[in-house]
Amino acid sequence: MSVSIVELHPHNPEWESEFEREKTRILEALGDKTLAIEHIGSTSIKGLAAKPIIDIMVGVDNLNQVADWIPLLLGIKYEYVPKPECIDRRFFRKGPWGQGICHLHICEHDSTEWQDKLLFRDYLRFHPEAVSEYASLKEELARVHKLDRHAYTERKGPFIRRIIDFARLAGEKKLTKGI
Repeated sequence: MSVSIVELHPHNPEWESEFEREKTRILEALGDKTLAIEHIGSTSIKGLAAKPIIDIMVGVDNLNQVADWIPLLLGIKYEYVPKPECIDRRFFRKGPWGQGICHLHICEHDSTEWQDKLLFRDYLRFHPEAVSEYASLKEELARVHKLDRHAYTERKGPFIRRIIDFARLAGEKKLTKGI
């Protein structure tokens, strides 16, 4: 396995089209087995530099059914990557090791995993100051951890958690204002 270099690219408007193409392929492979498909991660945020990997999240009724989909997804070039530490989702990747082009995250629709990923994405989409802060953090981490993608990802965790907490709190405030 080759070293996975952390290299950020300026936002590319084509990332949305790439997501739409992959979404179509996934729907063709899985049919009506999915409840929803979302573009997540940095490539889904306009103006944010990112590793050029399209992150896709698929919502399902029950995570146990995903084992039966491995051959279907392999047919469209998604390789299942067992991650025992990820109990709330299943992970697939597409592209050569260290140079993947898509990451597919499958989790139960409306689970905490599902909600957190959408809260993070949506908060960034509507808060440019958070995008700027995240962009600066990512640039610094990419410089410091250029040859260690795991460390790069881990060090983003506290920022991501903070944004999810802000987003959740903002949502709760909106709900209580009507009461």
